[in-house]
Amino acid sequence: MNIYVGSLNFKMQESELKEIFEEYGEVTSARIITDKYSGRSKGFGFVEMPDEADARRAIKELNGAEVGGRTIIVNESIERPERRNFRNGNNDRRRRDSYR
Repeated sequence: MNIYVGSLNFKMQESELKEIFEEYGEVTSARIITDKYSGRSKGFGFVEMPDEADARRAIKELNGAEVGGRTIIVNESIERPERRNFRNGNNDRRRRDSYR
């Protein structure tokens, strides 16, 4: 199960995030999202746990917990629909040849 973790301390490392969730079961991955230009943490991340029961227990017990001086938000990650890119013209709703 993919888990969203928000309101993280900006100094938290991925290894620390993984360690917190490992108390509840096996962790496949722990990723903190960073700004692509500065490389600094955006204050949220994702944890992948293969066992759904362990993941649900971690969500229940960690949501609202204080970690690194901040109250974190933990819930099941909802997959975002595919984003469409209108800038490059590939997904333009109007076709140029339709005006002729």
